[in-house]
Amino acid sequence: MKITTRAAGAADLGALLGLYGELNPDDAPLSQGTADAVWAAISGQQGRTVLVAEADGAVAGTVDCVVMPNLTRGGRAILFVENVVVAGRFQRRGVGRRLMEAAVRLGESAGCYKVQLLAADDEYVHRFYEACGFKALAQGFRRYVE
Repeated sequence: MKITTRAAGAADLGALLGLYGELNPDDAPLSQGTADAVWAAISGQQGRTVLVAEADGAVAGTVDCVVMPNLTRGGRAILFVENVVVAGRFQRRGVGRRLMEAAVRLGESAGCYKVQLLAADDEYVHRFYEACGFKALAQGFRRYVE
């Protein structure tokens, strides 16, 4: 199976929404108008890249990347990774690894000094990120706002 990665475009919105539905199945689907407005905001945000992986002619996975400018580390930016998801039928076939490699390359090309992410509290997920070269070096905190 050939896997390619690229930046997502507006034509990928339906596939992205399908993947996000797998990531968060309890979320209510967005209306088309809301989805279009959110995509316009994402695609217009400087330093933001949503990557997709294609396999067997389909969008098989995605990762959302944000380059954050930084005044420490000699002014080198940080790449934040969020919403990593691979469609169930493509899991354990190298799609996720390709997406993470593409995210790291994106960070390198943007002059970032690190790529950072938060992971679900799931041993399988932790093993995946470790296999991709990430290390659990800090404790993450969240505060959800309603």
